[in-house]
Amino acid sequence: MLSTEQNDLITRIGPATPAGELIRRYWQPAALVDELNSNRPIKALRLLGEDLVLFRDEQGRYGLVGRSCPHRGTDLSFGRLENGGLRCAFHGWLFDVTGQCLETPAEPEGSSLCANIRQIAYPVVEKSGILFAYMGPGEPPEFPHFDCFVAPDTHTFAFKGMIDCNWLQSLEVGIDPVHTSFLHRFFQDEDSSKGYGKLFRDNSIDSDMPMTRIMREHPRPQIEVEPTDYGMRVITLRRISDANTHVRVTNLMFPNAFIIPMSSEMTITQWHVPVDDTRHYWYAIFTSFGAPVDKDEMRRQRMQLYELPDYIPRKNKSNHYGFDPHEQAHETFTGMGADINVHDQWACESMGAIQDRTKEHLGQSDKAINAFRRLLRGAIEETRIGGALPMMLDRASAKAVTGPAAIDGIGPTDDWQAYWRRTDAQRRQASSWANGR
Repeated sequence: MLSTEQNDLITRIGPATPAGELIRRYWQPAALVDELNSNRPIKALRLLGEDLVLFRDEQGRYGLVGRSCPHRGTDLSFGRLENGGLRCAFHGWLFDVTGQCLETPAEPEGSSLCANIRQIAYPVVEKSGILFAYMGPGEPPEFPHFDCFVAPDTHTFAFKGMIDCNWLQSLEVGIDPVHTSFLHRFFQDEDSSKGYGKLFRDNSIDSDMPMTRIMREHPRPQIEVEPTDYGMRVITLRRISDANTHVRVTNLMFPNAFIIPMSSEMTITQWHVPVDDTRHYWYAIFTSFGAPVDKDEMRRQRMQLYELPDYIPRKNKSNHYGFDPHEQAHETFTGMGADINVHDQWACESMGAIQDRTKEHLGQSDKAINAFRRLLRGAIEETRIGGALPMMLDRASAKAVTGPAAIDGIGPTDDWQAYWRRTDAQRRQASSWANGR
């Protein structure tokens, strides 16, 4: 259990909060590139408790500025894109992507007022279909050379979805390897050849066993947690026989992302990004080591659940997540359909807007969650005293942070460590783009 003060420390992310000060020191997804692909590329958004406007100017530069105009507080998301920036619709004040005021056209000729006006602004970069923002002090860290960032555009696909609760609940679900045997349990196995784009629908590498069967029949895995330079590695071992063990390698990328295997060809890198203390978006980059990603099919599948323009799930609290008692009795453990995003959404949201961790009782299967909380609290303290933080990469060190391995296969029980490393190397060697990594 945590105390109320400890729970507040690791969950609250508004400006000037300890966790907020930490998370702002890392690039955070702010929007999908697709969200600005229109004839008016302006989007109002809320990120880390701040109301902002994202836009793309006529030169193709991205800007992220405060939503409230510094003149008299009107909403800049209704502004005009012209003359190299975003112009307020109230009195025509014009701001560029750095937040500098370029024009105050109602002021007298020769006025220097605009030279002294600067709006809140944050740098934005595009990576693999996601627009990342840096909201912290000083120079931002470099991006690690992870697979999701170095793979060609043909081999990545980005998407997002809203979850109506605190960000940490979803992140902790993502590094919890045991829940998959229950929350995502299917009573019948599907044809793996029809599972493209779906998590836990493929066969495990080096076997003809479907993932659904492995999760269902082996609910008490051995869990190993290893510290890494990017956060931590979680290895989950399900003993199939004396000779063979299912090995699943997942990763925590500090501070708020994880990297997991999706299928024999694909991995998922997923961030949980606070809108504010009680809502967040998941952002994911799906990365293929095999064939190019079928982006149309990936988008079609996900748009069955999520509704534009804000990527709000159609199954939610208001309709009980589509719960069907007959399905729960005969088909799935939850009775909430086959989309595991719905299962995770229910689990996270049902904990409450901000989970009360003073009432929880963790077990041995929660060791990754305990390890992450220690890492998070330690980094919050290092932020307070100006100490060293994980993943504060410069250009040279970023090149050395590669991978990481995210593997789901069945290998020899007595050699599982070498097995997952060998399997990762073989997949990279066979890849059209990853064989030099």
